[in-house]
Amino acid sequence: MLKPRQQTPDLKINLVNGAEWELSKQQPEAFTLLIVYRGLHCPVCKTYLETLQSKLSKFQDLGVKVIAVSSDTEAKAKQTYKEWAIADVPLGYAFPIAEARQWGLFISKGIKDEPDTFIEPGLFVIRPNQELYCASIQTMPFARPGLDDVINAIKFVLDKDYPARGEA
Repeated sequence: MLKPRQQTPDLKINLVNGAEWELSKQQPEAFTLLIVYRGLHCPVCKTYLETLQSKLSKFQDLGVKVIAVSSDTEAKAKQTYKEWAIADVPLGYAFPIAEARQWGLFISKGIKDEPDTFIEPGLFVIRPNQELYCASIQTMPFARPGLDDVINAIKFVLDKDYPARGEA
């Protein structure tokens, strides 16, 4: 289990714009916000990422670099990018299930129109040195942290120099 104040695994992932993104090469002023979403099949993810799109500038103003990733194929991720209103959200794809397990994420077997297996949602706030600050991991599409709550928490953390908790 990943704990706050521990190094996260590195993550190297391709983006729908053709770029490669690597966690260890990020240099945010404050944090990297890694959002793992279920994929194109998930309407709750669509709403969450479209909300993220509307709040990107608030994260940027706080010195937070944002990325959203899923285990979707390149084709599905590009379809997601085209169909959802997320034009400015860096969108990664093909997050390997084995690596997702290293992050402590839950994996589901598909039902109905879902992929055979896919990653359930997670949100990770990571310091510039790749140390986990905090995480929220779900077993299903519901009960994700509200993005305004995340923004307000980051403001508080930065203002009060509040330490990561949950490391014991």
